[in-house]
Amino acid sequence: MLNTGTVWALGAMSGTSLDGVDAAMVLTDGERIVEFGTTAYRPYSGAERAILRAALGCWPGDPQVKAAAEVVETAHAEVLAQFSGAAVVGFHGQTLAHDPRGRGTHQAGSGAALAGVLGCPVVWDFRSTDVRLGGQGAPLAPFYHFACARWMGAEMPLAFLNMGGVGNVTWVDPRHAAPDHPGACLAFDTGPANAPVNDLVQRRLGLAQDESGQLAAQGTPDPAVLARFLDHEFFARMPPKSLDRNQFHDLLGAVAHLSDADAAATLTAAAALAVARGADHFPTPVQRLLVTGGGRHNAQLMELLARHMTAEVQPVEAAGLNGDMLEAQAFAFLAVRVLRGLPTSCPSTTGVGALVAGGQVSRPGR
Repeated sequence: MLNTGTVWALGAMSGTSLDGVDAAMVLTDGERIVEFGTTAYRPYSGAERAILRAALGCWPGDPQVKAAAEVVETAHAEVLAQFSGAAVVGFHGQTLAHDPRGRGTHQAGSGAALAGVLGCPVVWDFRSTDVRLGGQGAPLAPFYHFACARWMGAEMPLAFLNMGGVGNVTWVDPRHAAPDHPGACLAFDTGPANAPVNDLVQRRLGLAQDESGQLAAQGTPDPAVLARFLDHEFFARMPPKSLDRNQFHDLLGAVAHLSDADAAATLTAAAALAVARGADHFPTPVQRLLVTGGGRHNAQLMELLARHMTAEVQPVEAAGLNGDMLEAQAFAFLAVRVLRGLPTSCPSTTGVGALVAGGQVSRPGR
C-alpha cells in the first residue's frame, strides 16, 4: 500500500475505437497532478484490429476472447516496455462487452501477465467492483478530470468531453476540495461518438476512420434518422449512465440507404447532437467544453459541437493538456489512487451506491 508522497505512474488505454494503445507517465500522489511525463503510442495492425473487432460483444469463455486477449497483452507489453522508472502501471485492457445491469463488464487482457513481463505492480480490472456494487462501471476518468481542472487553475465549472468510440462527459466544479465531494463531479456517457462512423467507412470503403471528417463534410445529415436517434430512451434517462460500444449498432442500418457522404454526415451529426442533449443534464451551464480523444481531430465534428453547444468548444490542448494521452494518464492516476486506498468512483460518476476503490493489484512473481 502506498500511503504518502508522489510517484511516477504509467498508464495505458486501448479504447473502443480500436486504433491502438496509448501509454503515458504522470507524477502524482493520486490527488494532484505534479508533472506530466513521456508518452508513446502503439497502433494496432489491420490484422490485430480484425481480431479485436471479431471479439466485440464477447464474454469470458467465448472462443474469440483468447485471441483478442493475446493481441491486447502483446501490444501493451511492447509499448509499456519502452518506459522506465514507473512505480506502478495502470492497465485498462480492451473493453469487449459492457452490460452493467446484466452480465457485468468485460475487459480483455491480464494485468497479472503484464506484471510478470514488466517486473512492476500492475493495477487492472478497474470497473468490476463498481459494477458489482451497483454502479455503471463507467466512465472512470472523472476523478482525473477533476485533478486536471485543479492543475489548470480553473475557478468555475467546466466540462471535459471524451470523444472516443463512445462519448462521455464530466461536469466538474473545481471549487470543491476533492472529486468525491457532493457536487464536485457529474459524469455519464453521452452516446455513440466515433464508433459508428469508423464502422461505416471500414465496411464501405476499407478505411479505419473518416479522416478529419472530410467525408461527412461533403454530405447532408438525414433529419428523419436523427429524429429517431434522439428519440431513444437513453437520452431521457438521468445520469449517471453508460453505454456498450454496440448499443446503438442499429444506426448503421438506419443509414444503409444513404450515400457514403450522407451516411457519414448523419452519424457525425448524431454524435454531436447526443452531446448537446447530454448538456441538458449539467447541474449548471458551463462556459468551456474541453474535448479530448480522437474526435477532437475531426474538424466536422468539432464544428457541429460548436454549433449545438452554448459553451466555448476547444480541444484540451487549449488548456495545456494532451488530448491523445488523457485517458492513459487517467489510468496512471487511478492506479496510484488504488494503491493509496482512495476511491476511484462515486455515486455521481457511475451511479454506484457509495464511494468505491476499484481495481486489483498484481505484483511480479505472484
